[in-house]
Amino acid sequence: MNFLDGSLFPENQDKLVITAAPYGPEWIPSDFPEDIPVSMEAQVQKAVDCYNAGASVLHLHVRELDGKGSKRLSMFNELIAGVRKAVPDMVIQVGGSISFAPESDGASAKWLKDDTRHMLAELDPKPDQVTVTVNTTQMNVVEQMEFADIAGTSLAEPQTYQAYREMIVPSGPGFIEEHIKRLTAAGIQSAFQFYNINSYETVERLIRRGVYKGPLVMNWVAIGGGMDAPNIYNLANFVRAIPDGAMLTVESSMRNVLPINMIGMAMGLHVRCGIEDNLWNQSRTAKMTTVQQIEQLVRIAREFGRDVASGKEAREILRIGVFYDTIEETLAANGFSPNRKPAKLGLADAA
Repeated sequence: MNFLDGSLFPENQDKLVITAAPYGPEWIPSDFPEDIPVSMEAQVQKAVDCYNAGASVLHLHVRELDGKGSKRLSMFNELIAGVRKAVPDMVIQVGGSISFAPESDGASAKWLKDDTRHMLAELDPKPDQVTVTVNTTQMNVVEQMEFADIAGTSLAEPQTYQAYREMIVPSGPGFIEEHIKRLTAAGIQSAFQFYNINSYETVERLIRRGVYKGPLVMNWVAIGGGMDAPNIYNLANFVRAIPDGAMLTVESSMRNVLPINMIGMAMGLHVRCGIEDNLWNQSRTAKMTTVQQIEQLVRIAREFGRDVASGKEAREILRIGVFYDTIEETLAANGFSPNRKPAKLGLADAA
């Protein structure tokens, strides 16, 4: 991205798109009973509350009535239908892991198999986006957490802690290409999850080869543990590489969430919050609900002079439903330089 004179002025920035992640598949209801919805009605209402607070994108996971993360796509269909009816303008983004929570005590925390994740393209009603992980990597979500972040929660239990510490995101080249093709065929936007500049570069190559022909919408996921650490050097390196036409949301973990969001907000980027990412206020004197986290970001955005996007405005910024016909159109729309033309080698013919 290029930062020209005036790039930090709010009138030269898009309205702020806030993504809410209120379902927290790594937690169980007893970890934060005041803010973890269990019944389907409560899960739909959580989406409504987030939208009314100022979030225009909903990062969606589903729970069963026993409080465990659901791996049943029928439950996803039910929640998507409920949210669509209750807040029709909200952008629905389904988490591509479906649920990475362990199925039982002592089980591994793991992403589901490729064939199961491919079925997200068959959800009905269809979501606006599905998050797409890029390149297999470690996802040790506890590496940068402090013990006080998880004290008294299920994540502090040795077996659960170890399960999340050893979690791997499986995302090989065959999976990525097939998943993108299926989502595109269903009219669902791929919301790329980039853990470092290497995963971004993989998608640029896919665009240049014509595998993905759509808007470049992405999250920079700065949680450590196999992914970028949340600091300005990593973010600057990442932002410098991406084209001007891309839409970037910053994402981090625990008490890094607010400062990373403030940096992103000032730079004209977009933000994500919610109990899937963080449970605490900055002094760690009290837990913060997802709605409280959204309201905090809305207040700060006002101080920056940056308006918060409505659902309809977020759809325009994200270019929901937009796909391109050719590689060249895709590159131009996203602000990439065109593909290199074949070079003519040797001396030119004499006139």
